[in-house]
Amino acid sequence: MSLIDSLFGEEAIRMLPAGQKQEVKELINKLIVIGKQDDFLSVVPGGPFDHQCHHRQAKDIGRRLNAMGGLDLMWAVRTTIRRKLKDVMAEHLDHCWKDIGDWQP
Repeated sequence: MSLIDSLFGEEAIRMLPAGQKQEVKELINKLIVIGKQDDFLSVVPGGPFDHQCHHRQAKDIGRRLNAMGGLDLMWAVRTTIRRKLKDVMAEHLDHCWKDIGDWQP
């Protein structure tokens, strides 16, 4: 990660039009809350988790990011989550997003 990315965020996010950039920031904030409150994975389905034990809202966010900017944007958001919530939560997000677009962590 470059110093610029550390200070100003990931390039794939910085290069978005203002409206999309704001939406991505909001989605990142939602992912942070999910990661802190629920996690992206569960050992049992139910509640916010689907039959694969993936957090439904986190998966929907991944789909939205994929639609907006594909794999590059998803990686940028994943990198941000890793920076904010550390490695284990980023790996949980990897697994949660495993069937979205070209996502293959």
